[in-house]
Amino acid sequence: MIIREEYLKKIRPFYNQDIIKVITGIRRAGKSILLQQIINELISNNIKDEQIIYINFEYDDYDFITNNKELTNYIKSLMTKNQKYYIFLDEIQSVTNWEKSVNSFKAKYNNDISIFITGSNGDLLSGELSSLISGRYVSFKVFPFSFLDVCKLNNDLNKEDLFKDYILWGGLPQRFNFNSDSEKRVYLSDIYDSIVLKDIIKRYKIKDIDLLNRLVEYIMNTPSQIFSVESVIGYFSGNNREVSKETIYNYLDYMCRAFLINKAERYDVRGKRILIGKYKYYLTDLGLGRVKNISKKEQIGAYLENIVYNELLVRGYDVNIGNLEQGEIDFIATRYEEKIYIQVTYMLYDDSIINREFGAYDKINDNYPKFVLSMDKFNFSQNGIIHKNVIEWLLDK
Repeated sequence: MIIREEYLKKIRPFYNQDIIKVITGIRRAGKSILLQQIINELISNNIKDEQIIYINFEYDDYDFITNNKELTNYIKSLMTKNQKYYIFLDEIQSVTNWEKSVNSFKAKYNNDISIFITGSNGDLLSGELSSLISGRYVSFKVFPFSFLDVCKLNNDLNKEDLFKDYILWGGLPQRFNFNSDSEKRVYLSDIYDSIVLKDIIKRYKIKDIDLLNRLVEYIMNTPSQIFSVESVIGYFSGNNREVSKETIYNYLDYMCRAFLINKAERYDVRGKRILIGKYKYYLTDLGLGRVKNISKKEQIGAYLENIVYNELLVRGYDVNIGNLEQGEIDFIATRYEEKIYIQVTYMLYDDSIINREFGAYDKINDNYPKFVLSMDKFNFSQNGIIHKNVIEWLLDK
């Protein structure tokens, strides 16, 4: 089991604080395992088992808890002693009005309670919860395994072979328990179906399921591309389907809230502002894209770009697409006062590609670091622009 230290070190300062710890992320990204690692650390620090209350709402054992009152009554029944309790509520979004129960415990017990909650939907921090506990929670987003995590898990295997496997099957932790491609596909298909059914169709009461599936399939087959709603409407028209712009944008929003995809906005480098429209969408996990897209060889550059985007999010950057008058920069990543620019391509085959990738920076005159990432092993760095092999960059701590 991989210790998710990159997340633990962020959450650890809040273990004993009365502030609510909210952990979100796509299904099966490892949120439950992370909670267990937190529990193990608490126990190692002399917290008794009886002080820990853990409820996983995906277990049948807790089907009797459907709303905030049942949740409150059950937790109270376990708090039988005058001592501090650590409450872990895993995949809590299935409980109606759960935020009222959490807020009640927070207000009543204050420093005598420490609450951790997880959920697989972006709505977890919206609406009533935000108003009820505004300023009294911290949130953390958990991603599937990074490539560095994968190498730690398989430190005796060739890194290039691992990377090929990572491109094909992604980084959802439990998929590494399966050896054959058919087993991996079945596992990932089940997760995909669960996300689409539970986190999108049921939650948002989708009626046109066929349309949703077709849109998901479209995004899965065109990752890392500038999204044009007109192109999508044309795609559906070619399949004898009429669909409105509003419906498309609503469905895309639902997919983002379920963490199936992430939206990257375009940033006007010269005007220094976010541009509206024509976003890029990236898959949270490439393995889920494999479910709907059998062949990935033709889009290797797009998948490398997707991996780099996800890695930047894991490292804590805010990521935008750089828009120039003629062309674009793949990524402008900012983190506090830090900024970096990144171009991603498969291979620097010839001078035309080298000129295109390095020349993208010609009109950017600031002194922030500029990178070109590719699968090449030869170092093409020039004019202060750093070239790195993608695998080396992913493993660079």
